[in-house]
Amino acid sequence: MKKIFVLSFISVGYFLNAQSLSNSPYATYGIGDVKYDNTIETSSMGGISTAFISDFSSNFNFGNPANNSNFELTSIKLEATNENNYFKTDYNNTKSTKHSTYLSNISIAFPISSKIKMGFLYQPYSSKSYEVIHDETINGIINRNVFKGSGTLNTAQLALSYKINSQFAVGARANYYFGNLYDLNEFSTSTAELTNGYETKNSIKNFNFTLGTSYQSIDTRTDRKLTIGATATFGNTSNMNTNYINSTYYYSDVDTKAGETIIEQKNTSSNNLLPLQASVGVGYGSENHWFLSGQIDYKKGESISYFGNTFDYQDSYRISAGGWYLPNYNNFRSYFSRVVYRYGAFYEKGSLEIAGNSINKFGISGGVMLPFKTSSITRMSGLEIGVELGKRGTLKNNLINQNFVNLKVGFNFADRWFRKQLYN
Repeated sequence: MKKIFVLSFISVGYFLNAQSLSNSPYATYGIGDVKYDNTIETSSMGGISTAFISDFSSNFNFGNPANNSNFELTSIKLEATNENNYFKTDYNNTKSTKHSTYLSNISIAFPISSKIKMGFLYQPYSSKSYEVIHDETINGIINRNVFKGSGTLNTAQLALSYKINSQFAVGARANYYFGNLYDLNEFSTSTAELTNGYETKNSIKNFNFTLGTSYQSIDTRTDRKLTIGATATFGNTSNMNTNYINSTYYYSDVDTKAGETIIEQKNTSSNNLLPLQASVGVGYGSENHWFLSGQIDYKKGESISYFGNTFDYQDSYRISAGGWYLPNYNNFRSYFSRVVYRYGAFYEKGSLEIAGNSINKFGISGGVMLPFKTSSITRMSGLEIGVELGKRGTLKNNLINQNFVNLKVGFNFADRWFRKQLYN
């Protein structure tokens, strides 16, 4: 039975690596459209995780690996995301939509001892999936520009949490990023036989590390608790290899190049693909009843090779606020009194700047954890549902405004699996 489960877990991971994700036209730049955090629990609360220690024993926090003091069960999560993007630009008053559904997160976590907890996670980190064709007629000659992009950058994570005492904990997470990203810009005219292509291929294998710490104080008289957390991500140990080719060619078939002549070719590497990131958060709540937290994330800018030139990302930050509410888990007469309700909002000052305009993002989120019939306050398994609504970009300078509605659905199976029984 265990072998079958492990093989199924690997098969799901292979599918996750092979799938194509929907994203924004702004994914054209750099490493694509970065998914902030694909876990339903975190995204449903606006993205808070740094100062969030779950009251329940079945939720493992990968965002801040220190925040797992209450985690006591083996937890398996499978989650999927349905993205719905609606684009608009003042250029020719153009509108378009894009939809996709993909497997967004798989994880398994378990306690090693009362103080040490461990978790494995696998999810998409960023993606490219776009094709834009622009035709312009000048003096009877048709000029065509074609822009294409594809590929997915995935992340696999190993997290460890250590509880120092009843108030302090520390954690560490190793992050491995891998994948291939491809961009192509082709220019052709109706009077020329050859096409001029600018091609960029990025091959990525990268390690970095996240350290986290947390402090939580609980007033046993009122069950009120104060939580403070912080994380830092650093230490790139590998490079992104970029191959850029400027060439002319024609197509002998639909996708088969022929007669290619290379005009320019460059091979570069970058060791700051995923630069320094840091976050700090504060939370306050009532044990097993409600929780509210605020969080600030910072990400240092970076430089990436793009169509033979260097493209600079700006320093960025994100402000998040959110939490959860559980009416009364002991009210067995009302199922909805035992549902965990989540809520949140965020504003992100983006790292991408085009024509002097920062591509910012903001939104609201919400969700529920619908417990299974056999769940209890000490074994919270159930169906997780989350939704995000928001906006990204601007209409200034003929840029693109993006409205999005993202639906997330997943399962959290938690129990005391894979443990030896001491007594019959």
